[in-house]
Amino acid sequence: MNKAQKKILLKVARDTVEAIIKRQPAQKPESDDPELNAPCGCFVTLKNYGRLRGCIGQFISESPLIELIADMAKASATGDPRFFADSITAGELEQLDIEISVLSPLKRTDDPLSLRLGIDGIYIKKGRASGCFLPQVATEAGWSKEEFLSYCCAHKAGLAADAWKEPETEVYLFTADVFGSEFKDI
Repeated sequence: MNKAQKKILLKVARDTVEAIIKRQPAQKPESDDPELNAPCGCFVTLKNYGRLRGCIGQFISESPLIELIADMAKASATGDPRFFADSITAGELEQLDIEISVLSPLKRTDDPLSLRLGIDGIYIKKGRASGCFLPQVATEAGWSKEEFLSYCCAHKAGLAADAWKEPETEVYLFTADVFGSEFKDI
């Protein structure tokens, strides 16, 4: 994504979050940019002074990226079950930082330790249980590769911490173009 595209997506996300929190109708985003209209997975993360306030995404979509950004911004603001009891308020909107992660396609790996910390995100699936971490989570937490995989299994997928070592557990890697309102280069 170039700077102009990032600005458009951040504006779509912010406008959507503000409309939803203020209980106003959100406008459907539109663009003539082919990259913004391409189907692509993304996550939208909301933080208030560095504290997580919502994070929802999809790995794949048949919708244009610009529309999925709006959908995930709405879901992050109102649909993250971790924050049902502590919803975002209108008073928080001015200090709310928005981070967008535009995802590459998932690639299954037979060698989970081949992941590159801070570059690759992980999606772990075993049976009906699954969980994921975006690439930036490992570096923000200061985790090793093993910790990254184990925390995802135990705390996101509800599996045993070492489930990533089992052959029946599917481990996928992906990258993300991460940008947000707190980054000054946009």
